[in-house]
Amino acid sequence: MGYPPMLEEFRRRVEAALGSYLARCGGPPGLVEAMGYSLMAGGKRMRPVLLLAARAVFPPGGLDPLPAACAVEFIHTYSLIHDDLPALDDDDFRRGRPSSHKRFGEAMAVLAGDALLTQAFWLMGEEYRGSADPAATAVVAEMAWAAGSAGMVGGQVLDTVETGHAVGQGELERIHSMKTGALIRAAVRCGAILGHASSDDLAALTACAGRMGLAFQVADDVLDATATAEDLGKTPGKDEAQGKNTYVSLMGVERARAYAQELTREALARLDRFGPSADGIRILARLFVDRTS
Repeated sequence: MGYPPMLEEFRRRVEAALGSYLARCGGPPGLVEAMGYSLMAGGKRMRPVLLLAARAVFPPGGLDPLPAACAVEFIHTYSLIHDDLPALDDDDFRRGRPSSHKRFGEAMAVLAGDALLTQAFWLMGEEYRGSADPAATAVVAEMAWAAGSAGMVGGQVLDTVETGHAVGQGELERIHSMKTGALIRAAVRCGAILGHASSDDLAALTACAGRMGLAFQVADDVLDATATAEDLGKTPGKDEAQGKNTYVSLMGVERARAYAQELTREALARLDRFGPSADGIRILARLFVDRTS
């Protein structure tokens, strides 16, 4: 999957900044190596690119959004390391190579994830230190809420405890609006907050991001059921094997695909008020459901 020029420029900026922030983290060399193994493994960087695309909706100026964008990727990477652990999804591969716990052992994988999560907040605190702009503290609070018990971690808990117990669509969407959607919403909201969005504009973008997050998860469930290990870079078919609740198990592949497209149309409709300045978000909304990995 390739990005158009504007989004590719965002991705390159994020990639360079991630390496720079990692080099400043400090700590035992083995820990930093494990952090970098997962953080610098490539990938589409969709969440930080989404944050920068949301920031681009609004006029330039104010705080640099790159620290917040990189913090999103630090948090996302930590979540992938922990998701792959035997106690959770028990996956031996990530992005086409051994998962962190297969490469470094379970203890170091846990600690590398812990460090990435913590350093995400260090880098925002360090880069926004002393700013009189209220967005500086607002994005830190936004990110913490999205990553915590009411967001991503809470959604992971619900996903885990409901495994093996069939749930309806309402509960499934509650789980994934937290587990997957919270960090996607945070990326959009943090970009808008850094752009000093009005309350109405922030509400519209939040609604858009909510539909995007669900669409992303529906597409992810379809890929898990239909893609190859080479396409995914990880083991396919694990959701079904583990008895997880998915949109495919609830709807079947074709209905799930159609639902992802419906959610995307709803997300795009929330962007009508913004005109061409939101084109980056529009492109990402489509890529969320059209991706092959």
